[in-house]
Amino acid sequence: VQLQASGGGLVQAGGSLRLSCAASGRIRSVNAMGWYRQAPGHEREFVARILSRGVTNYADSVTGRFTISRDNSNDTLYLQMNSLKPEDSGVYYCNARRLAVDYWGQGTLVTVSS
Repeated sequence: VQLQASGGGLVQAGGSLRLSCAASGRIRSVNAMGWYRQAPGHEREFVARILSRGVTNYADSVTGRFTISRDNSNDTLYLQMNSLKPEDSGVYYCNARRLAVDYWGQGTLVTVSS
């Protein structure tokens, strides 16, 4: 499974961004896809996940502000991020889990200015 994330950038607090992750390869048996982020000096943390049957999970810190979705027609994962805060800044990584193996994209940088 290959993952290519895009859509990061610089935005003011309160603004919005939409991240995209294009998937290719053996994606038909992917069980779940999600987004993680890593801020400087911090460990990578879970942001949101969508299971193959459409169930979604979110970190408490983003619930109500972020929405994860998946377009199976073009094998793309999205993360709509609204009401962004400076603490949302970091490198966002796309993740896919297939047969208990995790695959990662290269990351896209999100910077939220106060």
